[in-house]
Amino acid sequence: MTSVPHPGLRHTLTAVALAAAAFTTLPALAAAGEDGAARRLLVMPRAGLPDADFRALLAVHGGQARKMGQSSLYVVDLAAGVSGRSVQSRLARHRLLKFAELDRRIEPAYAANDPYLGSEWHLTTISAPAAWDLSQGAGVTIAILDSGVDGTHPDLAARMVAGWNFYDGSADTSDANGHGTAVAGAAAATSDNATGVAAVAGKASLMPVRIADANAYAYWSTVAQGLTWAADHGARVANVSYNGVAGSSSIASAANYMRSKGGLVVVAAGNDGTDPGYAATTAMIPVAATDGSDQRVGWSNYGAFVALAAPGANIWTTNRGGGYAAWSGTSFSSPITAGVVALMMARRPDLPNTTIESLLYASAKDLGAAGRDSNFGWGRVDAAAAVNAAANAAPAADTTAPAVAIGAPAAGASVSGTVTVDVAASDAVGVARVELSVGGTTVGIDGVAPYAFAWDTTGVANGSNTLQAVAYDAAGNRAVSSAVTVNVANAVTTPVADTTAPKVLLVNPVAGSVSGTVTVSVSASDDRGAAGIKHKLYVDGSQVASGSGATLSYAWNTKRVRAGSHTLKVVSTDAAANSASASVVVTVVR
Repeated sequence: MTSVPHPGLRHTLTAVALAAAAFTTLPALAAAGEDGAARRLLVMPRAGLPDADFRALLAVHGGQARKMGQSSLYVVDLAAGVSGRSVQSRLARHRLLKFAELDRRIEPAYAANDPYLGSEWHLTTISAPAAWDLSQGAGVTIAILDSGVDGTHPDLAARMVAGWNFYDGSADTSDANGHGTAVAGAAAATSDNATGVAAVAGKASLMPVRIADANAYAYWSTVAQGLTWAADHGARVANVSYNGVAGSSSIASAANYMRSKGGLVVVAAGNDGTDPGYAATTAMIPVAATDGSDQRVGWSNYGAFVALAAPGANIWTTNRGGGYAAWSGTSFSSPITAGVVALMMARRPDLPNTTIESLLYASAKDLGAAGRDSNFGWGRVDAAAAVNAAANAAPAADTTAPAVAIGAPAAGASVSGTVTVDVAASDAVGVARVELSVGGTTVGIDGVAPYAFAWDTTGVANGSNTLQAVAYDAAGNRAVSSAVTVNVANAVTTPVADTTAPKVLLVNPVAGSVSGTVTVSVSASDDRGAAGIKHKLYVDGSQVASGSGATLSYAWNTKRVRAGSHTLKVVSTDAAANSASASVVVTVVR
């Protein structure tokens, strides 16, 4: 059979992903341009920005924000007649936001004792059979973010676990196009079953996450939602075989969210045969395509952002409806690499994801210029070398704390209102999160670089206040920055009798599934100002944190509690002893 050709036509998406569990509903698209949604933005506020302030900031532009699962990313819909590009341009420069970008439509990256094993040249090229002696991926779940997966396919049925459909908000993850089934088969079709094809990780599980329409076109927003959902539901690896994902700040944020849960995200470099100009990223693993001669295929994208290369031409894999065909594109280089990651994780589940990633790069076959280059990244993936490197790696023994420092505001500065705080943090392995505290109370937690906070100074008394940042790495090592003392000088109002309770909101988590370390975020306001508000945070009735002011943040390690349902509750009391509470029930998954 011949390769499925690259689609020459673009199509208009007329419906969008809807709610799933903790995700909010996306309305039908406003008039969409060829590559974007005219009135839909993706926005991330600085950590610690009070929810009321964030929503007020958006309301000026007629924007309505909806939180994306347990992450700190928001989808913002604009009113009819409002220019999305104009609003995005202004919000992207706003000092209280980390970024704001227009949602964009993206296309799939395909050019367009197993009977077909002899035709699967790519498995021999990457030395997969030798890797199978050590690992076949059992126990690792790979999320396939795509057009769905044909879960009845005889080579895939045994691999399937529950997923979600973000296109129409249902549990129906059947394949509406065929692209997703082909991608899934390249990663983890069942091997050694005397049926069809073999795959890189033939005993890994497949989690279908539908993000696309029947023409296989998706949006940055559905990709980001899918990554967040997959991370919260136990996926260790995620594959996104779509053009343009490495250029999105929102997808990078969602990918970093998955990394914070111990996972890795592999994406296609794209098939335009050009350098799209994307910067190198640490959030995801972009993969270029090679042929049987270990040359970059002419239609494969290249550039500084490419981290690895993998076979992508004439890859035999599963077809929707039960058949098989040869497909081409970085759409298949990506899941082949994701399968290798699953082999490594299955062989050494004790290794942190950052170590798996570094070993994956170090074990690749160096092609082109020595070291990392724009055509092959660190080289063409080598499954046997990668799994052997993981098998022989010493147990993780990271005892070096990160470096951390507050860059702004400067010591001695006079501040008022909402102040932006910038923190620099680095680590030899990787920073897991940075916490900002004022007077000993944590006011914000940021898990995505650059580490940027918004501190509402009305929540503290006027005068000297001390800021400190604490950085943590994945091994639990922590470092505390030098203290920065500033002078708070907010206007003082004349007090009168106060009988109004504060307003309090548990911004995160929202109802749904959680795992790993969860950032619990509280936002409160009071008609007499936030300085007198005191908070107590409870998990299942036991107090776990306290603080004061407009915000409170707490890093909740769900590994220390049983799996299942848990209730989080915050009680906030103002200076006049008026109190209010908010609560949420979440499900801890392993």
